[in-house]
Amino acid sequence: MAGVLDSVNKRTQLVGQNRLELLLFRLRGRQIYGINVFKVKEVLQCPKLSSMPNSRAVVRGVAHTRGETIPVIDLGMAIGLPGIPQEELPSSFVIITEYNRKTQGFLVTGVDRILNMNWEDILPPPKGAGKDIYLTAVTKIDDKLAEIIDVEKILSEVAPLREDVTEAILSKSAERVPGHLPVLVVDDSAVARRQIERCLTAIGMEVVMRNDGKQAYEYLKEITADGSKATDHFSLIISDVEMPEMDGYTLVTRIKGDPALSDLFVMLHTSLSGVFNKAMVKKVGADDFMAKFSPDELAERIMEIIDQN
Repeated sequence: MAGVLDSVNKRTQLVGQNRLELLLFRLRGRQIYGINVFKVKEVLQCPKLSSMPNSRAVVRGVAHTRGETIPVIDLGMAIGLPGIPQEELPSSFVIITEYNRKTQGFLVTGVDRILNMNWEDILPPPKGAGKDIYLTAVTKIDDKLAEIIDVEKILSEVAPLREDVTEAILSKSAERVPGHLPVLVVDDSAVARRQIERCLTAIGMEVVMRNDGKQAYEYLKEITADGSKATDHFSLIISDVEMPEMDGYTLVTRIKGDPALSDLFVMLHTSLSGVFNKAMVKKVGADDFMAKFSPDELAERIMEIIDQN
């Protein structure tokens, strides 16, 4: 256990050829869950938590660590499981993470280990699982099903972000000439897809959605099989980085290595903010990146890209 806790920070910079490292943990019960180490800043034995007035029950308090005051969310409660009893908090753990430009802790009952995996082994949730589930992917570990939690969905419920483009930005979009090609949006999180679609349609853009890199790449190959180029069909592509089966880095590499697709402008749009590796973006050939999620920033940047191309 000590080895897992000590090594998390050192390993958050992992980037590779369609690979990831999962930090495995448990909530109340035997089910195994996973979170990408790339999002993890630190794992702590649960510190003393100070109460947070007027907060939701799922926020168990705030922790004061390394000069920061961090809200701590009971991850089990957030996905509909029983919360960790107060008397069990000292033996629990807090996974400190950075998502969407914010730092928060997730309270869990136990931390297991870090596992190096291929994104091809990370699969979308089973069909028929429903829209209200709190997972973006599943994988087999030791013949057991591990669930990868949709943290963006949880955060959108616990601490909702502003999703609407402001009037100032909308007025800029109203001055532009309509008729641009659609934008291809690739993201495994239903919440993220909804946020991006809402932003882009507000500035008059048509949006086509795909749920992961594999789906997007196969779709691009299909529509260019007639000899056309991707730029005949889309203004640009906005892609998440972490996705089952094929991640955003690999998708960019495939696009930029294919003559029919290589001219397509690719923006990586990711919740990997503070730890985001700009050198890796440059290495795979992405044209731009933006940390999630600011509707005004995204809208303005998309208008700039389209007007320049």
